[in-house]
Amino acid sequence: MRTLWILTLSLLLSSCSIPKPLIERIKEEGQLIVITRNNPATYIQDKEKTRGLEYELVEQFAGELGVQVKYVIPNSFDEILPAVVRGEAHFAAAGLTVTNNRELAVRFTPEYQTVTSQLVYKAGNQRPKNITDTIDGVLEVMAGSSHEEKLKGLATEHPDLNWTAQRAVESTELLNLVYEGLIDYTIANSNEVALSRRFHPELQVAFELGEEMPVAWAFPHAEDNSLYKAAKAFIRRIKEDGSLEQLLERYYGYVEKLGFVDNRTFARHMAQRLPPLIPLFKQAAEQNDMDWQLLAAIGYQESHWNPKAVSPTGVKGIMMLTSATAKQMGVEDRTDTAQSISGGARYLRRVEKKLPERIQEPDRTWMALAGYNVGFGHLEDARILTQRNGGDPDKWSDVKQHLPLLTQKKYYKTVRHGFARGKEPVHYVDNIRSYYDLLVWHNRKQKKQTIQAVITTVPAIL
Repeated sequence: MRTLWILTLSLLLSSCSIPKPLIERIKEEGQLIVITRNNPATYIQDKEKTRGLEYELVEQFAGELGVQVKYVIPNSFDEILPAVVRGEAHFAAAGLTVTNNRELAVRFTPEYQTVTSQLVYKAGNQRPKNITDTIDGVLEVMAGSSHEEKLKGLATEHPDLNWTAQRAVESTELLNLVYEGLIDYTIANSNEVALSRRFHPELQVAFELGEEMPVAWAFPHAEDNSLYKAAKAFIRRIKEDGSLEQLLERYYGYVEKLGFVDNRTFARHMAQRLPPLIPLFKQAAEQNDMDWQLLAAIGYQESHWNPKAVSPTGVKGIMMLTSATAKQMGVEDRTDTAQSISGGARYLRRVEKKLPERIQEPDRTWMALAGYNVGFGHLEDARILTQRNGGDPDKWSDVKQHLPLLTQKKYYKTVRHGFARGKEPVHYVDNIRSYYDLLVWHNRKQKKQTIQAVITTVPAIL
């Protein structure tokens, strides 16, 4: 009888197979499903490439799992968390702030960024001092956002408070509506505001609502937590090994370097001075296999696109070449625009080729720019100091922290090339990155407007 019972139990157990952990099934299927949103701070796709902090983090995590990622983009922000709860995605990587209400619906990983909620208005309008100053204006926020949640809480104290929660719009669109004067205010996360203000410096922060909030990935509450545990371990590891800090620097380490006046001056010079120089930048860029917009950004940082510029130290021209550099590059007249741009492009390429091949983009370009500015020897000294202090000498985010040390005797006396004004190349690279972003944004906008104009005129032609 006992033998029969054991046989029956064995048959029952064999007929009830235990499902594999979720992470194992994902690895077998080769696909991770992630819900996100179209936003420069998270995930943005264009013809050239896909980019965004969330995108890079997810791709790195998926790479460690050995799988591909399927990205799901909902029509509205308020659809993200319900989709996670229903199991339509493995998790959300959408720049979600952690709130008490949200934690009831999903569980969050450790944070990988912190932000604040900022109320934004347009310069030239009266600045609201507190939330009640917005009552007579038009305030719009994203439906389902933490900002709407915060406003609902404030409405219990201020019953006259009013706003519109918009579906199917992104925070960048609402910020653009403020810039265009179509609405008076919006509330957005500080990182999104910083990115938008690069292109619309007229956007101003009136005040912050509340303290800093953590940003994290959101997972469903489920018994199988194998994927969730792997994601937690991943976030903790990249925080510890410094790779998260490097990513944050790539996206945010330079975005607020230019002020309102700098942006307005750049926009004016882009309209007045740049157009006749574009063919020369494009020609030099093509000859040296580089982006002409990067060359143009360098030229602006050097001379504000003034071919007759001369510094007190004797550097001249659009690319502000020293006499020694000009001689190396075969530039006979530094004030000749074509010669200056060509010489600057070739010199930048020469500096870049000296860097170890293992240094990858975009760090390779930022370091080449630093070497272009301060000299390759001083750049190498900073890389040595970075390595001595436990940093990564192949990552710009680490090297930029050590370049300023070359002004201090206790550091520069220990390296080969001695003293250097190490803060200057850091500002130099940050500014060029900002000018480059502005150029890319302007040219894409101009291209879209041209295409739209052609489309709208086709019916009339027909």
